[in-house]
Amino acid sequence: MKDKEPKIDDKSELEGEYSTKNVLYYSGGYFADLVASQFFSFLLFTFYFTIVGLDVNLLTIAYIIWAVWDSINDPLMGALSDRTKSKWGKRKPYIIAGIVPTCLILIFLWTPPLGSSISSFIYFIIMIMLFDLFYTMFSLNQTALFPEMYQDLEIRAKANNIIQIVGIIALIFAFIAPSFFIPKYTDSQYAVNYVYAGIFMAIIVAISAGIFIKFGIKERIEYSKDAETAPSFFKSLSLSLKNKSFTTYIVANFGVFYVFGMLPIITPLYAEFVLGIDQAFLQSVLLGITFISAALFMPFWKFISVKLGVKKGHITAMAVLIITLAPFLFITEIIGAIITYIIAGIGLAGVLFFRMVTISTIIDNDELTTGVRREGGYMGINALFIRLSTIAIFLTISPVFNSVGWAVFDPIATTDTIFGLRLLMFVFPAIALGIGILSMSRFPITKDRYEIIKLKMNELHQKKKEKLKL
Repeated sequence: MKDKEPKIDDKSELEGEYSTKNVLYYSGGYFADLVASQFFSFLLFTFYFTIVGLDVNLLTIAYIIWAVWDSINDPLMGALSDRTKSKWGKRKPYIIAGIVPTCLILIFLWTPPLGSSISSFIYFIIMIMLFDLFYTMFSLNQTALFPEMYQDLEIRAKANNIIQIVGIIALIFAFIAPSFFIPKYTDSQYAVNYVYAGIFMAIIVAISAGIFIKFGIKERIEYSKDAETAPSFFKSLSLSLKNKSFTTYIVANFGVFYVFGMLPIITPLYAEFVLGIDQAFLQSVLLGITFISAALFMPFWKFISVKLGVKKGHITAMAVLIITLAPFLFITEIIGAIITYIIAGIGLAGVLFFRMVTISTIIDNDELTTGVRREGGYMGINALFIRLSTIAIFLTISPVFNSVGWAVFDPIATTDTIFGLRLLMFVFPAIALGIGILSMSRFPITKDRYEIIKLKMNELHQKKKEKLKL
């Protein structure tokens, strides 16, 4: 008698897991992730440079120390997650353990001891290292769930479209909400207002993360035994760094996050000293409209992903972003700024969209080679390169600020200062994206190759399910 085919776990599961409701629940984790990380990135440099008064060179040293810590923390956390086996799954224990400390640190970031540069410097280092430890526990594992939960390029594109729109709402929130608490980002009389903003943002992060933890975490049964055969930390690191598709991707993603980090970090200073906009709310609105624009163009990039595949789509998105950033080199007033930030949203939508679907494709291909899902290992190394992009940002800002006489904050900007800010908003980001395009041109997974991967993946997953039922 012919063995009965297993019940279409595939179809029934897919229909449930890819419903809009379940995608929105998962998006709660992404919302919390972006609000926490972008609130951290957006105002941390401005606060410690203009309010606390730390020298830009000290800040750069702090970020370099942070990078050394990251080089251990992020890959190790990813490999550890892949090898974890518990009744709650591989990812959930870390997500729960990481979120509460992350929320608390979002408040304590803004309470440095005042009066001594050394004590403020040490406090800054401790806080950013603690933030990275606990934020990585949450973020890495939240992100690692995406390629597991959403499989097949078209389904990923559909789910990712919703997730990225929610993410853009999170970005708008992260950039605009603090301005309701802080009237002027560079005025020391509002130092305590940063704490109020931190408390509010921590509450929002906790609520959205709670929704995700309660309803949005789904780990597939066919991967439940993968922790037993997952490679060791050093083996995982070696496998990942020998993977050509991954190494070409992380160079491109490094460039993307260089831009993604530079724009919010420099915008408060660029808006005030280049454009003459010194109100915190208006500065935040500029970033907000960028991501409103990005949300509107997200369906366009979903179409591009299905039409061109991840390789050509990713390259196209980076090229468009270079073009849309060019006006930052010459705009001088608010109308030009509004138009430029809106146009920049077109390119940002593309790189935000493709970063998730591209790494998911890489992880699928890796599973065919190794037989196990290693989202954690890949996300850990990817997180490291994202953090390294932050170091690159400050290794760019520091010499520029030093060369224009702004090593220590001066509320009066010179012509040189204005030119330096323009370079940071366009020239250096364009170089980073250009390197990313060159790297992605060597990405080996074409659209046709992905179709083959998808067929083999379905066969492999069916075998894993049948094995579990024996």
